[in-house]
Amino acid sequence: MVKSVVPATSPNSVISQAAMDRTTNELRQAITDLCMSEILKDSEMAVLQIERFWKNMDIEPDTLAMLSNPPVINGFVEILFNSVDLQVLKATIFLLCELGSRDETVIHTLTRVDSDVERIVALFKEGLEEAVVLIYLLRPSITGLVEMDVVESLLAVIKGGGEDLIKMCLKPKTASVFLLRQILRSNEENVASSIIDKIVSSKVIESIVGSLEAECAVERSAAVSILRRCIQQDGKCRNTVADKAQLAPVLENFMATSDEERFEIVYFLYELVKLNRRTFNEQILTIIRNEGAFSTMHALLVYLQTALQDQCPIMAGLLLQLDLLVEPRKMSIYREEAIDTLIQCLRNSEFPAAQIAAAETIVSLQGRFTTSGKPLARPFLLKRAGFEKNYRKLMRMEQLHSNPGDFGDISEEEKAADAWERKMAFVLVSHEFGLVFEALAEGLKSKSAELRSACFMAATWLVYMLGVIPDTGIRGAARVCLLKHFISTFKSSKDIEDRTLSLLAFESFIHDPEGLRDLTSYMKHILKGLRELRKSSQLAFEIMKLLSEEQDCSADLWNHKELAQLDSAENGEVLSIVSFKDKFFSGHTDGTIKVWAGTGSTLHLVQEIREHTKAITSLFILQSGERLYSGSLDKTARVWSIGNEVIHCEQVHDMKDQVHNLLVANSISCFISQGAGVKVHAWNGQSKVLNQNKYIKCLALDHGRLYCGCHDNSIQELDLASGTLSSIQSGSRKLLGKAHPIHALQVHNGLIYSASTALDGVAVKIWNSTNYNMVGSLPTTSEVRCMTISSELIYLGCKGGIVEVWDLKKQTRIEILQTGTNGKVLCMTLDPNEEVLVTGTSDGRIQAWGWS
Repeated sequence: MVKSVVPATSPNSVISQAAMDRTTNELRQAITDLCMSEILKDSEMAVLQIERFWKNMDIEPDTLAMLSNPPVINGFVEILFNSVDLQVLKATIFLLCELGSRDETVIHTLTRVDSDVERIVALFKEGLEEAVVLIYLLRPSITGLVEMDVVESLLAVIKGGGEDLIKMCLKPKTASVFLLRQILRSNEENVASSIIDKIVSSKVIESIVGSLEAECAVERSAAVSILRRCIQQDGKCRNTVADKAQLAPVLENFMATSDEERFEIVYFLYELVKLNRRTFNEQILTIIRNEGAFSTMHALLVYLQTALQDQCPIMAGLLLQLDLLVEPRKMSIYREEAIDTLIQCLRNSEFPAAQIAAAETIVSLQGRFTTSGKPLARPFLLKRAGFEKNYRKLMRMEQLHSNPGDFGDISEEEKAADAWERKMAFVLVSHEFGLVFEALAEGLKSKSAELRSACFMAATWLVYMLGVIPDTGIRGAARVCLLKHFISTFKSSKDIEDRTLSLLAFESFIHDPEGLRDLTSYMKHILKGLRELRKSSQLAFEIMKLLSEEQDCSADLWNHKELAQLDSAENGEVLSIVSFKDKFFSGHTDGTIKVWAGTGSTLHLVQEIREHTKAITSLFILQSGERLYSGSLDKTARVWSIGNEVIHCEQVHDMKDQVHNLLVANSISCFISQGAGVKVHAWNGQSKVLNQNKYIKCLALDHGRLYCGCHDNSIQELDLASGTLSSIQSGSRKLLGKAHPIHALQVHNGLIYSASTALDGVAVKIWNSTNYNMVGSLPTTSEVRCMTISSELIYLGCKGGIVEVWDLKKQTRIEILQTGTNGKVLCMTLDPNEEVLVTGTSDGRIQAWGWS
């Protein structure tokens, strides 16, 4: 019996094996041609043949080893140096990338010779985009990448997307994103900064945003890192990123990446929600909270437990914002952990960078930002304190550099921002009965100026908000922790903004009875600063008013001390004194004008002029024209230029009569002559006499209305435009016929103040300038000869050498200043800041008084 013989292999298998052997032989021949042929065309054909083999066959280890041999790799490099055929060059780069991605020896062979790497870089810069993948595989150092100067080419690939290129082990765009991230990690900050400028200006940033949706998780991480750097340096691109970014893939990365890249994601998201529109911020926060296959908040909470100290403030800041998207509940583990972390970081002096980051995070939680992402807490608080100039300027700049639609409905944005700020402040100050204030107080004692500054801003904001949010019962705790520091800053800081912010804290404390009491006890420390700021700051003015209503400190608030006393008796009586900037001008009975400079707490004589031949009865400053007018018994009025160091006479006017009480309003002057009435003199020489039925003692001019105080104790108002005469007070005489003249008139804030000898115990009366009703009086029995009024006080210069100081609002006497003479106080003036009072007396004394 004969058995049938079955073939060991099938016919198809034999054919397949034969074909494979033939292909392998062809590959070997192609490799031989690549390495050995001296004819470039043959070598180029060999490359294309090897490329076809690679794409059409499954690559066995033996084949990979054969192609990875150094001689073969060197053959490919020779092609890169010699060929100009684009298809061949692309095929060569493709093969080197495929081999290099699978066999480390290929990379080693390529990097042994610098010129090989330089050629690959040159081809990339010449437009061979696929070469970027090979550059990435060569793993150049950051310094090497910077020296290659490939940024422009990288940005071109990223912007183009490389969608039409051959399929490789790595997409050119992906490799470009990886390399760009490496370059941005350069220690040379100016290098990274210039690259970011290029990314933003060339609009490549939108393509990088697209990489957030890449299939490759590492590319997504690299894009996150680049975008974070971009929005930190040029925050104006933040809106572009927020508009275009799909955050779900980024959140998916969070659970499957290294700790370093996990923090990069958190940092990116934290920076992203610093948009200039509050409603948009909350939309992004909602996406972060709800997108992804897992709970973002839970993942953050878990990661927070093991994060590095310097990373904790940023993570806690983001977690707290996510928690507050819903109305705060009584308890939230996320909120408690986030605030605890911020406070712990703030108090941990072993990590100063974390301390600063924690304080800055608290400031940024206020929730208002510029278009570049900088916190608006400081300018916004200054605006609330009445220091609006910088805020308005900043907002104008924001609108100039923004698209009209960026701000949306401003009123809605403001409502959303206010609601967020109240909610955030409430949870921060309520935590552990104001524990945050203790931590901030500790930070304010730090030697680090940066930490002190950030803590000061955070403390100011939260203390201010205590007066805005519902009463939490912790204002006392905040005051105990922080009041002394605010007092110290207000007293010693040279920065007017810091002092203004301290005022904002005072305002919050002062509305609490205990706070008002405590602030009153520090009166001597803050009084000088309040006086300096009261003219420019309504808040300082209001605080002074509140403190002045406290009986215990009212006297301290307005105490004066003598600064200087000068004897000018040789020039006779001091008949008039006026001030301009830092100078004072005095007029004397011998016709002398003296110019005094106020330096510190003294007066120095800087000039003495005697061009009038008789007594100078009056001096008047026209502020707008920097002119001084002097009236004299020599029947002239002189006009002096006072804008320069030395004053000089510019004009002399013949007034035809002796000049008393000269007043000037643009083209006319008014004065009292020897006879009845008041003389109105135009500078062109024309003159007329008004109110001829009265003998006038003093004048006051206000908005075209001339007020006349007469010898018979009557007061009239004269409208200079229409000539209308109105009576404010009718005259009165004693039984023996002796009059009680009106010695002084002042008009201030719609009220007329008249002063004379005391009638019925009242020497000063106050009238409404609109209806002439008497609205008040000062019950002094002194004979008042002159008067000047500040924003808070009335000064009465009296016979007997005294100056009475009265509270303008309360109309109560505060103080009596003794000039040390029995003569009359004939004239007074205040410096522009209302800090120095200068008086002149009938026995030739000039005295300066300032706050004690």
